[in-house]
Order: sequence, then structure tokens, then C-alpha cells
Amino acid sequence: MISKFTGRRVEIIYQDADGHLTQRTIRVLGVQDVVVRAYCLTTGAPRTFRVDGILACMPVSAGRRSA
Repeated sequence: MISKFTGRRVEIIYQDADGHLTQRTIRVLGVQDVVVRAYCLTTGAPRTFRVDGILACMPVSAGRRSA
């Protein structure tokens, strides 16, 4: 599902392997198997996310500034 956002900015709610929840704004670079490669605009660094850890995602509108 998130692969349709490749090249776009999205906000995600993410649960990591330890159960911690975070809200992030990312630019999706690609999806391969169960891993999303992205640039995290929240932390300012490249990141990877497991697809099954993304609990929700919503595209960021063009007029909205990200974190």
C-alpha cells in the first residue's frame, strides 16, 4: 500500500520492534519486500521502516509544511 507513495511525502504512525509509537513525516524512496526506504524529515536522516510497523499513513498536502 505505501509503495504508491514512492517519491512523495507522507505522515506515518510507526511502531518499532520494542513497541514504541512515533509520528513521522517521511519521503518514501522505495519499498522492497517488507522494508520501506525513506528520508525521515522529522529526524533529517535516511531511515528504513518495516511495512508491518506502519500503523497509518497519510499523504502530506503540497501546501503543508513538514516537520
